[in-house]
Amino acid sequence: MPIRIPDELPAVNVLREENVFVMTSTRASHQDIRPLKILILNLMPKKIETENQFLRLLSNSPLQLDIQLLRIDCHESKNTPTEHLNNFYCNFEDIQDQNFDGLIVTGAPLGLVEFKDVAYWAQIEKIINWAKAHVTSTLFVCWAVQAALNILYNIPKLTMSEKLSGVYWHNVVAPLAPLARGFDDRFLAPHSRYASFPSDVIRQQTDLEIYAESEQTGAYLFASKDRRFAFATGHPEYDAGTLSAEYFRDRDAGLDPTVPENYFPEDNPDRAPVASWRSHGYLLFNNWLNYFVYQRTPFDLRQMNPTLD
Repeated sequence: MPIRIPDELPAVNVLREENVFVMTSTRASHQDIRPLKILILNLMPKKIETENQFLRLLSNSPLQLDIQLLRIDCHESKNTPTEHLNNFYCNFEDIQDQNFDGLIVTGAPLGLVEFKDVAYWAQIEKIINWAKAHVTSTLFVCWAVQAALNILYNIPKLTMSEKLSGVYWHNVVAPLAPLARGFDDRFLAPHSRYASFPSDVIRQQTDLEIYAESEQTGAYLFASKDRRFAFATGHPEYDAGTLSAEYFRDRDAGLDPTVPENYFPEDNPDRAPVASWRSHGYLLFNNWLNYFVYQRTPFDLRQMNPTLD
């Protein structure tokens, strides 16, 4: 089944060129189907690129999804046209009285910024707390994981001295967990962050269940027992060339970045990288949509009270 997005969103043409089934709002309005309402809080600077990445992963589900894009930082963007934001994004005030089946909160380039110095930190807190009563399940990605752990579990910001950048092996430690269902025992996933997520901190200071981890990256995939909150500390949505673009951007800016680990063939930045995590990304999002959202969300979203029963 298709994802349902506005007719003029750039992702429509991008995904259709990849043979992804995209249904515009106009066509969807003629179908008598109750799609899942998925809200995406996009905190990344290059919002169009990020839209394409997440919508691509969401599209591989048999469920029909109605996508709503959300912004909270109303400052003028250097990387996304204002017209695009005004046309395709809503403000929190527009949807705060609504309920949603799922919410995705993306990463953000804020790894070295203290929470108190994040311009929209108060809005982040408000939305995460709002989600407790208005969203069946929320998926946090990369920096959003760090923010959510602080807001929900009072875990302080943990920062590494060097950036973790590359593609790393992870071990599934809970193979029967629905979110990890179908995963290989070991799988690859990309990371690009300063945030630290030690497994022992997650186990000792929260009631979250860890599903996948590694010695290099720490806890990678974990969730609350009631499935209301899921966390992925890497970037399963990244395209093959995203880490490459970040590396050359930083190198051209004179930052002397480390070459991303296990990414370029023979660790040679002059050679084109190959995506080795794509199937894992699709399966992760499909599992979240199925086991954390679809099988638990009410048919009538006005009756929001998701439980495991």
